[in-house]
Amino acid sequence: MTPDEILAHPARVLTQSQREHYFTHGYVSVEELVPADTLADLIAVTREFVDSSRAVTESDDVFDIAPEHTADNPVLRRLKMPDQNHSTYWEFARGLMADVAADLAGPDVVFHHSKLNFKWFDETDTVKWHQDTQFFPHTNYNVFTIGCYLSDTDMINGPLAVLPGSHGGPIYDLYDDDGNWTGHLKDRDAANIDMSKVEYLKGRAGSITIHNCRTAHFSPSSKSPEPRPLLLNCYSSADAKPYTPHPQPSSHSFEIVRGQPAKWAQLDPTPCLIPPDWSGGYTSIYAAQAGEDEPDAMM
Repeated sequence: MTPDEILAHPARVLTQSQREHYFTHGYVSVEELVPADTLADLIAVTREFVDSSRAVTESDDVFDIAPEHTADNPVLRRLKMPDQNHSTYWEFARGLMADVAADLAGPDVVFHHSKLNFKWFDETDTVKWHQDTQFFPHTNYNVFTIGCYLSDTDMINGPLAVLPGSHGGPIYDLYDDDGNWTGHLKDRDAANIDMSKVEYLKGRAGSITIHNCRTAHFSPSSKSPEPRPLLLNCYSSADAKPYTPHPQPSSHSFEIVRGQPAKWAQLDPTPCLIPPDWSGGYTSIYAAQAGEDEPDAMM
């Protein structure tokens, strides 16, 4: 569906101006959208997972841990597939967040994946400039990620940052000059970004961020001793069909969470970079950007 067709449908959660902002700029953020009781449940479950990670000594199908992770000092970089690993996360993804997604995807919405990213007091936790579409290309670019801050987030603890309008710009090559997948823009491409135009999406716990799969984004290092968790759920319009393997499908991937399956795929003529073969699995963007894995095992 085109933006005009989507905007013609009544809004469920977002205001019309917020929807228009998203389509014009490639992102939108909404302060303290999530109800207090829902937020409390998400925070409580997240704390349980952080505590459970103490027993983990290497990254696995649930936890992506940093090299310095220990039982006494857990440094959990990512909880993988939260939608599959606890019903609280899935109820959130298929509930309120799916209604938000329908405001931007149109009435027919597909769930793609979820993840819970943390930031720690560590100069190495910067997530470099990248776009999402190269990790999981679709037949069109009506694919986006909704983030929910589970703690107050400001410039101290590394907010998500976006380049407004970049969803209408180039799709970058995320391979290095030797053909190795890095998961981020080349230094020379990142150096051309006008940092004066960057928007840092700060917000109190319960605030959401939404960015299109083509929107260039990064997050700076945290300067806080407390971890900053960001719960991310990715959705697509039902007429956007993936044409490469899913990096890490959960039991809910490709589930219709609003509306009906599409009978026709919509094709965008803009070429998209093909990622490595993800069918062998991956760890996380943290591992990819740190060069911890082989190219066929990263996202």
